[in-house]
Amino acid sequence: MTEPMKAEDEVLDLCRALLRFDTSNPTSNEQAAAEWVAEKLREVGLQPELLAAETGRTNVVARLPGADRQRPGLVAHSHLDVVPAVAADWRQPPFAGVIADGHLWGRGALDMKSSGAMYLATVRAYARSGRRPARDVVIAFTADEEAGSQLGMAWLVKEQPGLFQNCSEAVSEIGGFSVSLAGDRRLYPIQTAEKGGVQLVLRASGRAGHASILNPDNPIPRLCAAVARLTEAVQPLVYIDASRSFLKGVAELLGQPFDEAQPELLTRHLESLGPMVESSLRNTIQATIFNAGYKNNVVPGEAAVRLDCRVVPGYRAGVVEEIERIAGPGITVEVEMAGDGVEVPYQGRIVDAMQEALRSEDPRAVILPYCMSGGTDGRFLAQIGINSFGFSPLRLPEGFDFTGLIHSADERVPLEGLRFGARVFDRFLAVA
Repeated sequence: MTEPMKAEDEVLDLCRALLRFDTSNPTSNEQAAAEWVAEKLREVGLQPELLAAETGRTNVVARLPGADRQRPGLVAHSHLDVVPAVAADWRQPPFAGVIADGHLWGRGALDMKSSGAMYLATVRAYARSGRRPARDVVIAFTADEEAGSQLGMAWLVKEQPGLFQNCSEAVSEIGGFSVSLAGDRRLYPIQTAEKGGVQLVLRASGRAGHASILNPDNPIPRLCAAVARLTEAVQPLVYIDASRSFLKGVAELLGQPFDEAQPELLTRHLESLGPMVESSLRNTIQATIFNAGYKNNVVPGEAAVRLDCRVVPGYRAGVVEEIERIAGPGITVEVEMAGDGVEVPYQGRIVDAMQEALRSEDPRAVILPYCMSGGTDGRFLAQIGINSFGFSPLRLPEGFDFTGLIHSADERVPLEGLRFGARVFDRFLAVA
C-alpha cells in the first residue's frame, strides 16, 4: 500500500503555485489564488467557503475536525495578497516561482505564501491520511492584509465571526524562524506581541505662485522641516513582557548582562532580527509618501506627507498629540487609521506544542517570545477573544537576511527551510 503524501513532500509545489499568482495589492486581486486554494482543500474532502467583501477580493475558510472536538479550535491564517514588485529590480522574475541556488524566489516567498503553503500542505496531509489534529483547525486564507485588511480578516471578523466559533488561539506569520547564534545554537522567536499602527497625513498650506519670485510662504520647506523634526525625535524605550523576556533570554544565551538602556549591545548579535527587535522597543514615526506640486515652475499651495507610525502595545495614548507638538504651527495632522497593539501570554499548551514541535526537528533550538515591530491579521482575531501567535517555522541558513528580504527585491525562501517548516507544523498540529 502506498503511504499518503506527507506535508513536506508537496509544500514546495504548493508554494511555487501560490507565488505564480500575482496578488499584488492594490493592482491585482486574490480571486484566482483563492479559488485554487479552495480546490486544493476540496481535493482532500474539506468544504471551503469562498467569501468576498468586494468582487475579486476573495477569502477562503475551511475547518478540519480535530481529535478532541470539545476543546476550542485553532486558527491557522495566511494572507494571499502581497506588496507590488518591480521586476527590473529582481534577479529572478517575481511571479514565476523560480527555483535557483537552493531557494524558491518570488514576491511573497516570506510574506507570507510560504506560510500559507505550509499550512495548506499540512492540513491536506491530515485530511488525506485520515489523521486528526489534536483539535479543530480552521484554516483561513485572507485578502487585503497589505492594505489594512478591511476586505480580509477585518471584514471576516465583523461580518462572519461564526467562521471562528469556538476557537481560542491562532497562528500566523513572522515567528518560528531561526536566527543563528554563536556555538551552533539557533534561536526561534515566537511572536506573542505586535505593535499597533497609526497612519496620518500632515499638510502644510501656503501661497501658490511663480517659482521665479521669492516666496516665504512655500509650504514644501515648512513641511520638510516638520518631517525632519519628527524623524530626528527619538522616542523613549519601553519594555513590555515579551520584549523583556526576549532580551533577558538572549543575554543569558550570550553570557552578557541585560542593560535596558542599551539593547543594541544584545540585538547586534541577532542577524537581521536585530533591527526588528530594536524597532519594537519604542514608538516609531516614518514618512512614506510625499505629495506636492504639479509643475516645475509653480510653487504649490499645499504639500502633504503620509506617516506610518507603529506603537508599542499599551503606548498609543498621546501619540497624535506628540506628533502635532513636534510638527509645530502651520501643520495640520489628520488621522486616517489608528489601532492598538496586542500582547498575549507566553504560556499554555499551545506554547508547549510549539516548543516540542521545533525541538523534534532541531534539538538545540532555543525558543523565546518576542514583539514584532509591525502588525498582522491577528489583531482582528483579538477582537473576538482569539489569542494570536506568530508561528510559521523556518530553519534558515546562517546569515540569511530574513527581515531584510520582506517587501524587498529578491525575496526568497530556502528550500530545506520550507520542508523543515512543514515537518514542524505537522508535529505542532498533532499536539497543540
